[in-house]
Amino acid sequence: MTRRLVSRLAVAAATVFALAQLVPYRVQNPPVVEEVRWDSPRTAELARRACFDCHSHEVVVPWYGHVAPVAWVVRHHVDEGRAALDFSDVAHLGEEAHEAGEVVAEGEMPPAYYTALHPEARLTDAEKRALIDGLDATLRAAGGGSHEDADEEEDDGDHDD
Repeated sequence: MTRRLVSRLAVAAATVFALAQLVPYRVQNPPVVEEVRWDSPRTAELARRACFDCHSHEVVVPWYGHVAPVAWVVRHHVDEGRAALDFSDVAHLGEEAHEAGEVVAEGEMPPAYYTALHPEARLTDAEKRALIDGLDATLRAAGGGSHEDADEEEDDGDHDD
C-alpha cells in the first residue's frame, strides 16, 4: 500500500467514526416507576451490584459506553435486559421475571463479559445463593413467581393416566 492510500483510509475511518458519534442510540434512564419491594436490604444490595446496570432505570454507563459503536452494544444489552426483567417498574417486571433466580443459579447472569469489565458484579458462591433466594422471595411477593414455582408448573402439566 502506498502512503497516500493509507492516509486516505485513515481519514475515511476517522470520518466514519466521527459521524457514528452523531447516532443518538445511547442508554437512557427513564424515571423509576416503582421499584420492587425487596425481601431484604442484602438482596437489594446484591441486585444493585450485579443486576441493575441492565435490569433497571438506574444504569451507570462507563465512559466507553458513551462512545459509538460500543454505546450501541451497551444500549442493545440494556434494552434486552429491561425487557426480560425491570426492577424499576413493578407493573412491567417482564414475562420471564420468575426465572431470575434460575439464570443466576445456572451462571448465565451476570454474564462473564460483564463481570470481566465490572469486577464489583462478581459474586461469591454465598452471595449468589443469597441473591437467588432473595430474588425468588422478592419476585414471588411482586407477583412474578420464582424459578421453583415455574419448575413445579412444568411438572404439574397434563398427564394422561
